[in-house]
Amino acid sequence: MGQGSFYITTPIYYVNDVPHIGHAYTTCAADVLARYHRLLGEKVLFVTGTDEHGHKIEQAAEKAGLTPQELVNQVVLRFQDLWEKMNISYDDFIRTTEPRHVEVVQKFFSLLQERGYIYRGEYEGWYCVPCETFWPENQLDERLVCPDCGRSLERLKEESYFFALSRLEKPLLEYFESHPDLVMPESRFNEIVSFIRGGLKDQSISRRGVKWGIEVPGDPEHTIYVWFDALINYLTAAGFSQDERRFSEFWSQVYHLVGKDILRFHAVLWPAMLQAANLPLPRRIFAHGWWTVEGEKMSKSRGNTVDPNRVIADYGVDRFRYFLMREVSFGLDGDFSERALISRSDSDLSDNFGNLVHRTLNMVWKYFQGEVKKPAVYRDELWEKTLEEAYSGFSFFFDRFAFAQVLENIWKLVHLGNRFIEQKAPWKLAKEGEKEELVRVLYRLLDCSRILAVLVYPFLPGTASKLWKMIGMEGEISDFSLSSQISWEAGPDLYRVGKPVPLFPRIGDKK
Repeated sequence: MGQGSFYITTPIYYVNDVPHIGHAYTTCAADVLARYHRLLGEKVLFVTGTDEHGHKIEQAAEKAGLTPQELVNQVVLRFQDLWEKMNISYDDFIRTTEPRHVEVVQKFFSLLQERGYIYRGEYEGWYCVPCETFWPENQLDERLVCPDCGRSLERLKEESYFFALSRLEKPLLEYFESHPDLVMPESRFNEIVSFIRGGLKDQSISRRGVKWGIEVPGDPEHTIYVWFDALINYLTAAGFSQDERRFSEFWSQVYHLVGKDILRFHAVLWPAMLQAANLPLPRRIFAHGWWTVEGEKMSKSRGNTVDPNRVIADYGVDRFRYFLMREVSFGLDGDFSERALISRSDSDLSDNFGNLVHRTLNMVWKYFQGEVKKPAVYRDELWEKTLEEAYSGFSFFFDRFAFAQVLENIWKLVHLGNRFIEQKAPWKLAKEGEKEELVRVLYRLLDCSRILAVLVYPFLPGTASKLWKMIGMEGEISDFSLSSQISWEAGPDLYRVGKPVPLFPRIGDKK
């Protein structure tokens, strides 16, 4: 990965939406990556935010008797509050109505104009007002409804500024061919390449009569199309044209996470805009799948959208985060059900991980009043091998954004710890007066808890910090680097542990 820096983005979310599981999923994944890269000792820029312009906002504000700015100021809080509940450690929250962004969008627009990639023309086509999208005829049937939302389209003819996307077809294809991991997973890469091969058309990038947007430089009649404006947020947050040091540090290491529904904007339009501006392209654009709910497509009309606020209130934030990252391979579609969340959480978190920690601390109190000194002889082939495997799998899968596989790898240590307790039977050692061996066994189990706290930290930051303090470690996990902690030699001379409190009481017992 980067030479010491890592820039990770979520899409900026449209403020007219109520935050749902899809938003939570992307943002949680980005947070996990940001925390992992900070543990590697890299400088991280993690950005999320909100997309606040466009005709839809204008209409919604009018309906609510507010100005568009008053409306967006209210609804942006829904996202900010949820990210706080989800323990999201973003470095910057960008809003497209901020002056810094308006300035960057206009500069970028002018730059493309100077370079001959933006021209004025006339546009006629079928337009969906709710989606703010023009649809080419070849993507419509005789009903003339929007392919995305199913509502009627309007025929619009208007003067417009165009982005000369067709001129970038060849350079884009060449770039894709020499960068096979630009878009992941592979199936999405192939889809985008065949889309580009099918031919690219110039894109209308301004609107007349939409007041709630960023003005086209030198032409106040026009505002910049909401999609064009939104994509540029990644440049704004990185300091483009405003903070050269920040920009040069982070822009060459940008990774975008997006839902597969907005992949074309991010993997065709956006790289083309960057090529037109002569700027480096992202390192990777990763498109994840969608969530269904109990096997059904999620929709407002069905009333089956999952409210992350409620799931967190019912089950706790780390159980929710764990489920999102463990249940589905990142990139594939997943299904959400509370039954699945409870069963995954009870088996992995309560019966395996939580149980291992709880039994360990209980025995440390029972046999040594909460204190265990580091033993002299401290090597064990199986533990060494398992840690090595778990750790190399950890970084291998992290670099591929394969979160479920990262967790599966960490759990090798959890399973080994539980087996070790059964094999060594500390209660027998205590009974037979084998004190030295008992110290060795319990110190090893405490060390296993220490290493697990560090490894699960990107996924379960709250639980990891609680465990860290419970086993008497100083400071915060985030103060340490991964490499300094992931070894059996790195444990303290003395573990002085707190009284055990179950990390994950079983939910099934209560339900």
